[in-house]
Amino acid sequence: MGGTMDGTKQQRRGNTRQRIQDVALELFAEQGYEKTSLREIAERLDVTKAALYYHFKTKEEIIVSLFEDLTKPIEDLIEWGREQPSTLETKQEIVRRYSQALAGAEPLFRFMQENQATVRELRIGETFKDRLRGFRDILIDPEAPLVEQVRCVSAMFTLHAGMFAMQDLEDDLEKRRMAVLEVAVDLVTQAHERARGKD
Repeated sequence: MGGTMDGTKQQRRGNTRQRIQDVALELFAEQGYEKTSLREIAERLDVTKAALYYHFKTKEEIIVSLFEDLTKPIEDLIEWGREQPSTLETKQEIVRRYSQALAGAEPLFRFMQENQATVRELRIGETFKDRLRGFRDILIDPEAPLVEQVRCVSAMFTLHAGMFAMQDLEDDLEKRRMAVLEVAVDLVTQAHERARGKD
């Protein structure tokens, strides 16, 4: 999946359903979820409301479908991670793949960050928490000291924070992602090595 919104759009442009998702997400980002109507989405797409209804009956259906599509790589990663041995190499690879999955879904996560109250009311809020718990569970070693478990969870949140808290520090998305990834991998490496040192 592409690392930028433009790359994601180029891959998704040909499909009407995906065009609706992309335009809706743009409008939600511009004016907020609550203030955006299905009529406005149809107008931006230059289609009738009936044509929009063929694909989606509500705004929630649009955002839920976007969430399911764009976070599928995260769900796949969790499944893959559950089948792997709990080695340092596996954990580092999980962090790398998670970073790529987040980059591919950045527009959605930006929406979720900026519309937290709305997300809590939609069913995607609970689903996202479940995915975070699933990711946490494949990253931490439950036998490790608590401080090392916290270090692993901190790696996960470092990746999330890198998308939002550093936007104004570095315009080059890939350069920023790689810097954040380096810190996250380092946290997981420290946690693994320190936990093994205490055995």
